[in-house]
Amino acid sequence: MVSAYILITTEVGSEDEVLETIKRLPSVKSVSIVYGAYDLVAYVEAPSMDEIKRLVSNEIRKIEKIRSTLTMPVIEH
Repeated sequence: MVSAYILITTEVGSEDEVLETIKRLPSVKSVSIVYGAYDLVAYVEAPSMDEIKRLVSNEIRKIEKIRSTLTMPVIEH
């Protein structure tokens, strides 16, 4: 199992809506609204890094009102 943190920037005022959408994705273990350069931080787990790539590219980045993402793979817990 591999994991990653995904930092997400949303359109202004859409943080709650995007949070609720991301929470429903099965690979997402947690998601929080944060202050700073990013609006949300999601923690995801998947069987492989290819699956995390697919999740980010095909599911998360296609959510309406997401402007950008930054994926940080976890190297060691």
